[in-house]
Amino acid sequence: MGAVAEATRENFDELVETGTTLIDVWGPDCRPCLALKPHVEKLAEARDDIDVVMLEAPKARRVCIRLKVHALPTFLLMHDGEEVARLSASTITPPQLHDWLDTSLEKMREEVS
Repeated sequence: MGAVAEATRENFDELVETGTTLIDVWGPDCRPCLALKPHVEKLAEARDDIDVVMLEAPKARRVCIRLKVHALPTFLLMHDGEEVARLSASTITPPQLHDWLDTSLEKMREEVS
């Protein structure tokens, strides 16, 4: 169980290079992003099978361009630095986020084994 790590353009690659990481790409002016933030923090505390990283898009534009993030909020699931799943919509609800994460992790584990 862990806390949410704050990613920057300087430390992003280091934070996602090993293990399974959920990245929450958000913006301070994005209402859906701000509404989901407490749920993402609870997720980080409740799950010990993933690391959770918050990436503030306006402060890391080049990282967002490299990741091809075009809308907020965007959630990326990465394993050992490679993207394995993506969820991006302004209408994401906490239950949708949890379901997407569980389904994506299950699919990822099936492909790895």
